[in-house]
Amino acid sequence: MDEIDAGIIRLLQADARRSNRELARTLGIAPSTCLERVRALTRRGVIRGYHADIDLGALNRGLQALVSVQVRPLSRTVIETFKTTVSGFPEVLSVFVLSGGDDFLLHVAVQDLEHLHAFLLDRLTSRREIATFRTSMIFERVHNTKLSRLPDPASAGA
Repeated sequence: MDEIDAGIIRLLQADARRSNRELARTLGIAPSTCLERVRALTRRGVIRGYHADIDLGALNRGLQALVSVQVRPLSRTVIETFKTTVSGFPEVLSVFVLSGGDDFLLHVAVQDLEHLHAFLLDRLTSRREIATFRTSMIFERVHNTKLSRLPDPASAGA
C-alpha cells in the first residue's frame, strides 16, 4: 500500500459517494489509474464495501446496549448455532465471539427500555444454551470511522 492507495482509502472513508473522477482529481492522478487502484484495493479485500451511516434514533431504535453472554456447554456446535441465531435477531447490530470470561458480546438497538427488557426476557432467556448474561446500556458511542494502516512496530525504532 502506497500513498495513493492510502489517499483513496482516506477520501472514500470521508465520503464513499465521491465519484472516481473527483477522487482522481483530488489525488492528482488519471481517472483510469484511480479506477484500477480502487478495483485492486477491492480485489485485495482492503475495501470490503460501501455503507450508509444510519441514525438509529430515526429508525426508532434510540436505546443501545451491550449484552455479555456465557453459553454452556461450550462447544463449536453451541457457539456456531448461537452466533447464527442471534445474528438473525432484528435487535442485534453486531455479534462478537470472545475469549475470557464471556463467550459473546451482543450490540443491540431497540426503541426503549421496555423493548430492551422484552428482548432480554423473550429472546435470550428462552435460549437453553445461555448460562448467564449481563446488560450494559450505552449512553454515548464514539465511533472511529477513519482508519489508516498502523505503523509496523519492528520499524518504529528504526
